[in-house]
Amino acid sequence: MTTFIESYKADIIAQYRAQKSMADAAMARISDRGFFTRLGADDDHTNSVAILVKHLGGNLRSRWSDFLTTDGEKPDRFRDREFAAGGGETRDVIMQRWELGWQTLFDTLDSLSPGDFDRTITIRGEAHSIAQAIHRNLLHTAHHIGQIDLLATLLKAQDGQSA
Repeated sequence: MTTFIESYKADIIAQYRAQKSMADAAMARISDRGFFTRLGADDDHTNSVAILVKHLGGNLRSRWSDFLTTDGEKPDRFRDREFAAGGGETRDVIMQRWELGWQTLFDTLDSLSPGDFDRTITIRGEAHSIAQAIHRNLLHTAHHIGQIDLLATLLKAQDGQSA
């Protein structure tokens, strides 16, 4: 079973790395203006790349900090603020939180031992096996990275550049 868990863990890490690479490439295609642009007539109900990046950075930091010992929804997260635009945040500041979230994820995944996969953790008070928690987060992350990639493609096209 140890070999399976080590193989599973390596594949999960590879999947997360591929998702991060896709998002980083998408963000590299857009200007700072595009990074903060919300598409749609109702800006209060659409997300910019910046908002999605803030949200994922906050989610990754919250879920993966003290992963085995505390609830995945940390009291210092303030999730609703992740969806607020403005506040004088620069792209660099938002990207620093993005990188912190990813580093927390990768450090935690790297540290998991085969025995840790027998444990149960909580997210928002709900019990999850380690595999369930990983899959829940990977799917959530991939969903938003797909949005980032699509927005970057649309924003680049809006600026008159080919995708």
